[in-house]
Amino acid sequence: MPKAGFKSITVSEAVYNKFHDVYKKNKEDLAMKGVNSFAGYITFMMEDLMQKDETFARYAPKLEKISVDDNRVVVKDNIKNRIAEVAIQNGELYCMFCEEKDCVHVGFVFSLPDVYEVLNARGIKHQR
Repeated sequence: MPKAGFKSITVSEAVYNKFHDVYKKNKEDLAMKGVNSFAGYITFMMEDLMQKDETFARYAPKLEKISVDDNRVVVKDNIKNRIAEVAIQNGELYCMFCEEKDCVHVGFVFSLPDVYEVLNARGIKHQR
């Protein structure tokens, strides 16, 4: 029985082991983000995924990924009927169209799972 205010879920052993291995490998980095337990890591991951899904659902009809190159993502903005280029500059994403580091185009790029994986591997995080 979980503590008051908490719920439990059941996952396969393979899924559990995969998440636990990642947690153990990244324990020090996660501690700097305030994640101090495996349960905290799972909560952190679920909240992060929900936020990405929410952003994607909100902007997906309005924005489309056109192409992904080594250091840039080209996005079609269906509201403004324009093409926006989001590039990596000085270790951060930068929207050439808006001339900003934090706009809907940058947020959309971070919500793309395939792009997020590459950015995360390079140590590029979304400025919140």
